[in-house]
Amino acid sequence: MPKAKFDLVVYGATSFVGSILTRYIATTYGHGKDLRWAIAGRSEEKLAKLRNSLRDVLAQHTSELEIIIADANDDAALSAMCDRARVIVSTVGPYALYGEPLVRACVNGGVDYCDLTGEPQWIKRMLEKYEKQAQISGARIVNCCGFDSIPSDMGVYHLQALAEERLGAPVKHVAMRVKAAKGGMSGGTIGSMMQLTKEAVADPGIRRDLANPYSLCPLPVETTQRQPDLKKAVIDTYTGSWSMPFIMAAINTRIVHRSNALKQYAYGKDFIYEETMLTGKGAKGAAMAWSLTLGLGTFLGLSALAPTRTLMEKYLLPKAGEGPSPKEQEEGFFDIRFFGINKNNVVIKTKVTGDKDPGYGFTGKMLGEAAVCLALDYHNKGKKRWAKGGFWTPGSVFNDVFMERLQTNCNMKFIDLTDKS
Repeated sequence: MPKAKFDLVVYGATSFVGSILTRYIATTYGHGKDLRWAIAGRSEEKLAKLRNSLRDVLAQHTSELEIIIADANDDAALSAMCDRARVIVSTVGPYALYGEPLVRACVNGGVDYCDLTGEPQWIKRMLEKYEKQAQISGARIVNCCGFDSIPSDMGVYHLQALAEERLGAPVKHVAMRVKAAKGGMSGGTIGSMMQLTKEAVADPGIRRDLANPYSLCPLPVETTQRQPDLKKAVIDTYTGSWSMPFIMAAINTRIVHRSNALKQYAYGKDFIYEETMLTGKGAKGAAMAWSLTLGLGTFLGLSALAPTRTLMEKYLLPKAGEGPSPKEQEEGFFDIRFFGINKNNVVIKTKVTGDKDPGYGFTGKMLGEAAVCLALDYHNKGKKRWAKGGFWTPGSVFNDVFMERLQTNCNMKFIDLTDKS
């Protein structure tokens, strides 16, 4: 394909996460010298306003940030955009409603793509429709490059690297525990959750997939290892804290298992992976675990009923474009712990932390670095492509170069706790 004008294009730049992502890229990379990029979406007026808001970081280069107009349902405009880019990073969700045309355009054009979807049913549809064509065209499609699922996937990547170094082999069981997190919810995230619920209620096949931890793995799946699936409050084996179901485990566990499969089962065909959220020790921790578990169950139950779902969307839940304030994003954080156990019951402990709201402020940083890694580390200066075309996960396509970007540019920390009390 001819040389692209842009290293990357931010599609959906004026969305809630898109504006955070755009500011992160502008602040971290400027424009033109190290990274040639553009912003894209359907509203020229909103894109121009967004560009003007970046004058404090882009200064005299602000006018050089090009605007591309492309509606999510305009195949010709999407193809024309892809013709001009090495990488497209998309924040236009719910992806189950708006994501397919852009994925199709990238696959057909051999253009790399990443997003922040947490919608397993949509990922599976895209795999079934476009994976073979992506392998032919050379397009690398990397889903789940936000809080779903980079901390989980790259956290396991980091822990297994330590296991290889310390124990000479990967561990067979990894337990991820959300020790603490502070963040809000945006209308886009809620919209994706509601869309998944609607589809699951209507389609028994999706409900079966949601119960299958290997639903996103390449076929044939070469393991039948039973996987834990916490559905109630319990005392956690590894910490002594009370523990409850973690809502994002539904996507994160499937991404980690897909990473393992794509890496020829580097973690083992008997690999076990689980995620839960900690609520603290003693009576206070128990009360919180049980109340939050009940609240989560109630929310999911009401979401499954069309009348109550409609009322919730109309009156209770944030609308598209709404989300945590800049102050709330700055005050957010996450602290995630990983426990790796080998066949001799030796335990390796690590933690992964971030210093902003996990789903927005920090997701913008992680998604930005995923896009830049694809655009610069994979393409520039004649470097050999690290992975062939196809649908990948963060933990299967990225490596230590990406880990360095996360730690240096995002202040994301991967810390070995094995020898600490």
